Amino acid sequence: MTETAPLTTGARTRESALHEQRTPPRATGAPAPRGGLLRGLIRTARPKQWVKNVLVVAAPAAAGELFTGRALSQLALVFVLFTACAAAVYLVNDARDAEADRAHPTKRHRPVAAGQVPVPVAYAVGGALAVLAPAAALWLSDPLVALLLAAYLGMQLAYCVSLKHVLVVDLVVVTTGFLMRAMVGGLALGIPLSRWFLITTGFGALFMVSAKRYSEAVQMAGKAGATRALLTEYTTGYLRFVWQLAAGVAVLGYCLWALEEGGVPHTSVLPWRQLSVVAFVLAILRYAVFADRGTAGEPEEVVLGDRALALIGLVWLAMYGLAVANW
Repeated sequence: MTETAPLTTGARTRESALHEQRTPPRATGAPAPRGGLLRGLIRTARPKQWVKNVLVVAAPAAAGELFTGRALSQLALVFVLFTACAAAVYLVNDARDAEADRAHPTKRHRPVAAGQVPVPVAYAVGGALAVLAPAAALWLSDPLVALLLAAYLGMQLAYCVSLKHVLVVDLVVVTTGFLMRAMVGGLALGIPLSRWFLITTGFGALFMVSAKRYSEAVQMAGKAGATRALLTEYTTGYLRFVWQLAAGVAVLGYCLWALEEGGVPHTSVLPWRQLSVVAFVLAILRYAVFADRGTAGEPEEVVLGDRALALIGLVWLAMYGLAVANW
């Protein structure tokens, strides 16, 4: 017994030496490569979510002022600034939830939770973006745009800290985020925002947000708290009521816009405003199919993932554009 240990130790020493000869020397204590950190920051900014910021063109498109040099430059600017604000919120949120995310089966792969982006770096970059975006808007765009971006940041950061745990308020905050995206383009170009535009956009956003929550509640029945603690406080019946109510009000608001001529004489080939109601209602009904099944996840994934819904959306866009152009 006394000779076995020295032999084993010697064998291990020889094996370690051979392993070191085969393996190239590795730098110890070297910092993470810049590319890895940069990729982690970009992943934390959720590039897939940037498509939501296309809503900044909604108000100018509705007013028929989309294709001018000033409009395109301003809309590109506010798109970038809104993306920066959203990225700031994601960075701060992930830094704050890093410990909890490490215990989650999927969220542990997020760059901050996985250690690819250090928590202090996430806070620093998020804080910098939160300061620079409204400042750039104040310098390069309208003061109202800077005010709206600051309000968006304050609301979303409050949501990350506490509002996401408050019944109904969480739905309102997420819905308001969509509405702010739709409003900012109009503010940047000084376009008055129609009451019907605000009603339809706001309740349309609430429809999609509550449909997503309903789908989460259906899919996580019995274990809802595992992904979103507040889902345990909602009932599927209540969330179904919310998305049905929101869909109805959105359709009503759109119909009132379409039927209100506003004193403008009708000179187009066909009544595109009124005809676009058909496509709009079909789009709501098609989206409601996924909501009813409990499969309405991210709005952009639902729209782009269903060919029929995408086609209906294109038809509606064409009719809407013809109505605005009065062709």
